[in-house]
Order: sequence, then C-alpha cells, then structure tokens
Amino acid sequence: MTIEASAAVRRALAEARALVALESTLICHGMPKPENLALALDLERAVRTAGATPATVGVLDGRIKAGLDPGELARLAAADEVAKCSTRDLPYVVAKGRLGATTVAATLFVACRLGIQIMATGGLGGVHLGGESSMDVSADLEELARSQVIVVCSGVKSILDQRRTLERLESLGVPVIGFRCAELPGFYTAESGLPIPEVDDHGQLRRLVETHLALGLPGGMVVVQPPPSEHALARAEVARLVEEARRAAEMTDISGPAQTPFMLRHMAQTSEGATVRVNHALALANARLAADLAVALAHEPGRGDGTAPQRA
Repeated sequence: MTIEASAAVRRALAEARALVALESTLICHGMPKPENLALALDLERAVRTAGATPATVGVLDGRIKAGLDPGELARLAAADEVAKCSTRDLPYVVAKGRLGATTVAATLFVACRLGIQIMATGGLGGVHLGGESSMDVSADLEELARSQVIVVCSGVKSILDQRRTLERLESLGVPVIGFRCAELPGFYTAESGLPIPEVDDHGQLRRLVETHLALGLPGGMVVVQPPPSEHALARAEVARLVEEARRAAEMTDISGPAQTPFMLRHMAQTSEGATVRVNHALALANARLAADLAVALAHEPGRGDGTAPQRA
C-alpha cells in the first residue's frame, strides 16, 4: 500500500523545497458548507503565497493522497458521507474504497511517511473532559509523540480539557512552544490560563525547530499562536458556548467521534457564525506561519538535504 503524492508534492520533495501538510477533517467535519471549500482553497493559497507547496491530505475512493487538486478538494467538501479518519481508521476506509478526511493524527502519519516536516491546522485534539476516567483521548497526542513533524496550530480545541491535554503532551515528551505568546491559546480565544515557553521572532523559532530536529528526538513539536485579535472571542463567551454545546450533545446522546463535529456545529449556530469566522482566520494565520517556517528551514544552510522526519 503506497501513499500517492501529487506531481507538485513529489517535485518539492525531490528538490528539498518547502512543504506544508494540511489536514482535511477541518474541511469536512470542522466547517459548514460552503465555507469549508472556501477555507480549503484559502489555506492552499496562503501556503503558496508564502513560497511553500501545500499538501492537503485525504482519502479518495480508498487512495491516500497528499496534494489534492481543486476538483478533489471540492468533492470532499461537498460530499455528505466522508469518514473521519484517524490513524486507526485508515486501513478500514482504504480497504472499503471510501472517501475519508484525515485528522491531525492521520495527517501527521502521512506527512512523516513522505518526509514532510511541517504541518498546519486549526486546533489539536486532546483529552476530553472526563477523559481521566473515560480514556477519551485523541490519537493526535500519541501520533505527535512518534512522528518527527512540527505542528503549527492555535492550541487545543475549546471543547476539550486543555490543562490535561498540555500535561499529557508533557508526559509524552512533546514540546509546546508559543510564538509571540506565553500562554496556551484556547483556540477560539487567546486565553487559557496555562503558561508555556515563548519565542518572539521567526529567527528564534527556526533555530528552536532546527535544534529539535538535530537532536533526533522521536516525536514532533507543537508551535502555537493565538487567533487573530480582531476575530478572537472572550474566554467567558467560549466557556458558555462550550457548556451549551456539551449539554446539547448529552441530551441527544451524541458521544465518541461524532461528539466533536456535533459540538462545533452547535457552537457555530449559537454564536451566529462567530466561531466559524475565528476558525477560518486562525487556520489561515497558522498556514502562513507554517509556510514561513518551512521556507526558512528549506533555505537554511545545512537544511533542505532531503532528510526525512522520523517516526518512532
């Protein structure tokens, strides 16, 4: 079983040029239609404008692909039945010949297999509230611990237990670094109350990532930045939206993998689209930062030598 890379992704890999992996669950399960396709195209455009090659990952009729063309993006964005694919789901969805949208975990896996060092997304999965007893913890965290890929995001999704997620990442040996922020962003909000190490400029960030990769540590790194201030919501408002969405999920007996997309849809409706707007804005900002970092790494002397990231 091979992973198919587009011609543009193959060229960038062969020439050791800047690449940014992008997930597709954000498109299929994180944003309403038709905003989802607009975001997918905007993300790719932002990466290209910064000088890198986008590699959006998805499953098309049982084929794992990195570097979807506009028609493939449109098909995923419009389809009603798209499997949400974490790493455990890939064999089933591939064997069944289905459409699949890759989560952070599955996108990390594919990026690492291909040799893509940088990935951008909106927010990480993590420990669900009550996860200390239910064991409801996203595979994103374990995959980060074994895939030597840098993930640029705006923290942990607002519906999760952000404190326990940060603690779990620490125990897995995954650094979480703030870019121009000393507090873990709360995804829709800049605030979480959780302190993290900070770097102030692109040069410091590049050197930090280079050091992480040069040490040969088995896992990746999470680089976070807050959502753009003009779109960010107040922490108290986000807490209210999350609690209302959680109660709605409980009343309709929604749990497991279906809970996150249900709650995101509920929050979008309750906030009259405010969460959708901030999600779009932060995802774009993260794609730009990831592309800037990928370009800096590719152009740095001693880098861009085709060395693939490692997977433990």
